[in-house]
Amino acid sequence: QVQLVESGGGLVQAGGSLRLSCAASGRTFSDYHMGWFRQAPGKEREFVAAISWTGGRTLYADSVKGRFTISRDNSKNTVYLQMNSLKPEDTAVYYCAADASVVVSRNPLRYDYWGQGTQVTVSS
Repeated sequence: QVQLVESGGGLVQAGGSLRLSCAASGRTFSDYHMGWFRQAPGKEREFVAAISWTGGRTLYADSVKGRFTISRDNSKNTVYLQMNSLKPEDTAVYYCAADASVVVSRNPLRYDYWGQGTQVTVSS
C-alpha cells in the first residue's frame, strides 16, 4: 500500500503560480512512477503530468506544457507540480497518483494509488 497526501492548493489570480506537493508513505517511493491528474466540476478526470521512477522522463498534457513542471525528490518521498501562468481553466481538484507499471503513462487506469486531492481555484 502507498498513502498519498497532496498539499499546496488554494486560490490564486490568473497569471499567478502555485506549487503542489504530494507526500508518499508506505512502500518504496522510487518503485513508482508518479502522476498528477485533475478534475473540474462536471468533467472527467484528466491527465496533467507524470514522471518516471528516477525522474528521467516526464510527460505533460498539451494544455499545461510550458507552464507546469513536475519533479520528484526520492529522498523526501515527494512529488511536486510547479504551476505557473495559471488560467481560470486550470481550476480543478488536483490528484497525485502512483503507478507501479514498467512504463510511465498518461492513462489513469494504470495508476494503483491515489491521494484525496487538493483544490486549485484560479480567478479571472
